[in-house]
Amino acid sequence: MTPPTPLYANPETIIARYHRFPRLRRVARIAALTGCALLLASCSSRAPHSLVTPLPPVTKQPLADKSSQSDEPVRGVWLATVSRLDWPPRESVNGSSSAVRIRMQQEALKTKLDNLQRLGINTVFFQVKPDGTALWPSKILPWSDMLTGKIGQDPGYDPLQFILDEAHRRGMKVHAWFNPYRVSTNIKPSTASELNSTLALRPASIFVLHRDWIRTAGDRYVLDPGIPEVRDWITSIVAEVVTSYPVDGVQFDDYFYAETPGSPLNDSQTFRQYGQGFASKADWRRHNTQQLIEQVSRTIKQLKPEVEFGVSPAGVWRNISHDPSGSATRGAAAYDESFADTRRWVQQGLLDYIAPQIYWPFARDAARYDVLAH
Repeated sequence: MTPPTPLYANPETIIARYHRFPRLRRVARIAALTGCALLLASCSSRAPHSLVTPLPPVTKQPLADKSSQSDEPVRGVWLATVSRLDWPPRESVNGSSSAVRIRMQQEALKTKLDNLQRLGINTVFFQVKPDGTALWPSKILPWSDMLTGKIGQDPGYDPLQFILDEAHRRGMKVHAWFNPYRVSTNIKPSTASELNSTLALRPASIFVLHRDWIRTAGDRYVLDPGIPEVRDWITSIVAEVVTSYPVDGVQFDDYFYAETPGSPLNDSQTFRQYGQGFASKADWRRHNTQQLIEQVSRTIKQLKPEVEFGVSPAGVWRNISHDPSGSATRGAAAYDESFADTRRWVQQGLLDYIAPQIYWPFARDAARYDVLAH
């Protein structure tokens, strides 16, 4: 018997499960898209005043002409590249020649965009950083093995530029979706060996460049969010994309502190070094996540004010049993589980949009769709 989807999940988990259950895919897609459109429209109509203190001006890129763009509601989908969940096709990296691989990947992406356009989708959240690798020619991250089967191998084209060109040609927006802290999807010896083998690459994996930043959590290699230099490094990656590409937005999902009971994040030493003055480790962790969001928000707006910044956090901010402002739910909460005070980010004007992951059915009493949508 297949266990139910946990109350604390993420786009990638849901995408993987949809591939296995077509009926669930159809029902949940309708609910998720409708809910996100309502929430996004609601957020945009009551934008709070930003509390972020601007930094000194930086050299801005030429702004895109937005006069022809409408204020229609966002109808978006996640397009996951981690584990090749949605793209690229698995068969494209199984022994194909370079020319055949490129053609297969590009044609598959164009077909997806055509189908999404016919469905009325106007925004694609494209996963450009599924782990510690990139789907663009980065000077900070090595090429993703999702494209060729080998970390650091040049795929022969720029996937991010390709989807931007194709989506914009169809009148669709592209938000670059980053997983900020994940370095790998597992901690197998073969994975560690492959990451170590990037030492000779330019750029090499952060796994070998800053081994002192690496921890394990949720049976994955991750970066320690409590290290200030880690947050600076992540911000620099976002800045590289925003500066170099005409992306319409930047999105983070719910992977901030992503640990499990069986594989917690061991950040005790980091807490001893940086956690002075905090009443608890939980408060310190929330502070770290807050710092990342502030840095990224400020950086994007300094570079290109028209680029939107949003987060798709866990659907439950807090349960009413823990906070009177919380929802009438009993699910794992972003505030308490991943140490992300998402409600505060909205109140402070740090985000242009928030799209909570509220794809649970009306029958799920612990976290009903209608309760969370409200």
